[in-house]
Amino acid sequence: VITVFLLLQRSPVTYYIYCLLPVPVWYSVLKESGALTDLIRSAPSLPLWKCLSSFVLVAFGIELLVVSFFHRAMLTVGLAVLSLWPLLTGLFSKAKFRSLSWFVACLCLAFFPLMPVVGREANLHLVTCAGLLTLVTSACFLWSSWRRSPLHPSDRWQFFTQMLLVAVCSFVPLLTHSSLLQKRGLPLLNQIISWSTLASSILVPLLSSTRLFYRLFSIFLSLTSTYLLLSTGSEALFPPVLSWLMFAWINIEQEALLTQGVPGRQELSTIDFSANIDITKIRQLKLDDIRRSYFFVFFIITAFFGTGNIASINSFDPASVYCFLTVFNPFIMGGLMMWKVLIPFIIVMCTFESIQVSTQLSSRSLFLVVLVISDAMALHFFFMVQDYGSWLDIGTSISHYVIVMSMTIFLMLLSVVTHLLTSKRLILWNRHKMHFP
Repeated sequence: VITVFLLLQRSPVTYYIYCLLPVPVWYSVLKESGALTDLIRSAPSLPLWKCLSSFVLVAFGIELLVVSFFHRAMLTVGLAVLSLWPLLTGLFSKAKFRSLSWFVACLCLAFFPLMPVVGREANLHLVTCAGLLTLVTSACFLWSSWRRSPLHPSDRWQFFTQMLLVAVCSFVPLLTHSSLLQKRGLPLLNQIISWSTLASSILVPLLSSTRLFYRLFSIFLSLTSTYLLLSTGSEALFPPVLSWLMFAWINIEQEALLTQGVPGRQELSTIDFSANIDITKIRQLKLDDIRRSYFFVFFIITAFFGTGNIASINSFDPASVYCFLTVFNPFIMGGLMMWKVLIPFIIVMCTFESIQVSTQLSSRSLFLVVLVISDAMALHFFFMVQDYGSWLDIGTSISHYVIVMSMTIFLMLLSVVTHLLTSKRLILWNRHKMHFP
């Protein structure tokens, strides 16, 4: 009917696109509506108070995320509430150490939104401390994993090499800024180390084992070394603390599955990203998966607004790229800054990929819930769009709406990248097979 009306009116092509675009969109929604249908069918089997409380909590959580766009301190409130999740759900009594790790990690991450948006002075000693913290946590992880299962010699040497690179990168910013203050320019060796680390940050993890924690560990070391080179202050501590929380999230989700009695649950140490997913083991969407999707959206927003120097494009400090270049080049500087913004996103996205694999849930189902949450936020921001007042108010209201609307598309593209980053492996030479128990 609409097409005939447009033909009679001899409307431009853009009118057809605008009026007929909802048709394929709603077709895709109806085609993938099985996940929500299963969730609605399972609702009667749940207690009414549990459904209502979940709805109220999700609505409150969405409003908290909306307010966090205006007041970053609301993320601190959200992290403080999330830290109590194991205690409120009874997981603390069944996994005390993991619950305590989750609690402390949430509280540590909650300090970052309280920090100022723009740092007035660089504090490169904090960058060095962040590198040392990364080395300590990495050594503890290797020691604990070594006790559970043996490491392939090539993987062991790769991890040690990456840890050595983190140690070097933690001192490169301090040496670079010291050289610049003494009017000696950017040292060539520091520049070579910086660009080599940046170029290898994506390729090096592909050389490691595709077992869950080993691949995530390699990604963490590779991205952290690059982030240290792009840091000038307290934001360097953000990736280690965020990775600590993501590690605790993966572990505590396994305890949640055990509490729910999900059949066919795999041990985290045996999960391999490259293994073919058994379609028969993929379960249907449950009420607890809405919580997982909300956690994911919350951590994505925290990754963007968590540190002061990536809260807005105006708060970037050009000194953060001095390890790479000191001559003004807006395109290269902008690319380096955008990569710095993406690093926390990749950490959260890889964690979500791990949870999706470990919980045996289809990524389409989880992204459908993420789409609903982001659309609810977008609807809120749509009614807050202003066409009056100062240009700052108008631009801010429009940018918030555009950010939330494009978030789903951005996350889907990032999901493809993280899937390749976690499941693919580059083999440079033949290896002897090593069987793990």
